[in-house]
Amino acid sequence: MTPIATAGLPIREYILVGLISATLTFLLTGLVRRFAIRAGAIANPRARDVHVIPIPRMGGLAMYLGVAGGMAMAHQLPVLRRAFEYSLDPVGVLIGGGVIVLIGAVDDRFEIDAWTKLAGQVLCAGILVIFGVQWNVFWVPWGGNGDALGQVVILDSNQGSLLMVILVVLLVNAMNFVDGLDGLAAGLGFIAATATCAFSLGLLRSAGGDVGTYPPALIAATLAGACLGFLPHNFQPAKIFMGDSGSMMIGLMLAGATTSASGKINYTRFGGSDALALLSPLLVVVAVLFLPVLDLLMAVVRRTRRGQSPFAADKMHLHHRLLEIGHSQRRAVLLIYLWAGLLGFGAVSLTLFDTAAVLWIAGAGLVLAAIVSVIPRLRSRNQQGAT
Repeated sequence: MTPIATAGLPIREYILVGLISATLTFLLTGLVRRFAIRAGAIANPRARDVHVIPIPRMGGLAMYLGVAGGMAMAHQLPVLRRAFEYSLDPVGVLIGGGVIVLIGAVDDRFEIDAWTKLAGQVLCAGILVIFGVQWNVFWVPWGGNGDALGQVVILDSNQGSLLMVILVVLLVNAMNFVDGLDGLAAGLGFIAATATCAFSLGLLRSAGGDVGTYPPALIAATLAGACLGFLPHNFQPAKIFMGDSGSMMIGLMLAGATTSASGKINYTRFGGSDALALLSPLLVVVAVLFLPVLDLLMAVVRRTRRGQSPFAADKMHLHHRLLEIGHSQRRAVLLIYLWAGLLGFGAVSLTLFDTAAVLWIAGAGLVLAAIVSVIPRLRSRNQQGAT
């Protein structure tokens, strides 16, 4: 039986760890920027890019050092140290994240081919699996009896490993594809990590302080801090890009945190009237990453229909479309933040508060976000009609 924490929920410790990660990332990003310039890791403007001047990248190195510093601080805290004593999830994510940051840093400097990066992503997913970060059970909404809605599917080692590899590759490339505007990937990473941390803390509370639920919140808190610390350097006008070293690390850590969180749900204690509780971990995972994953899937469909490689670059991502209809870079980024925040925190709120109230508030927010998003197009049509 997993030990129970006796000191209450370590909320302040998680905040401290997140702030340490943010501070270290903020302070180290300037040094990494100088290193990137000397190493020649420069993003020169291309036809599909939005920036018009060369900007150094490789900011993921500073973000990873921030995450590592936050993890080191957590290991010294009397309560959060238990996350390392009873689980290898944080260590696995730290090692896998380090490897994927190195792969991304090489790509930031030399631009390696897509298939080599894919092989590296699978390798890093394998590292997570070796440390036990994988799906062991999975709930499906069919096949249940009269007392339960759906059933729990027990996955063997091969099935759980394959599912983890697919999730890592999907989220890594989703974050990589969405990294097209200043501050966009860092902001989405912060929102997704914060929502995942909030869900994990809610899971921790419902489990009575079960130490086995510490790792996902710790992983998410350090990632949220790293993204927050990087944003002042990366928000438009950006002084440095995170590059593939940063976007791939965000995707891998989110995959690790959400898998660690969802794997702690005891599905068998819910009945047929608790469908939302059964779906809550999946809802949170899908919601916080809905926009980048949708953008990734649309890009794959769009390119394959044209007979191109799914990895071929174009200028038709969601952020490009917002720019086309008249939004500025900053406003487009803030709008995507709004959409992601409503979806992510709305899903988390469904697990914590009254369902009807949350749905009404989230629905009103989504309608408002949709109206704000299309205002430039409506204004343009009115101006054309007036002329």
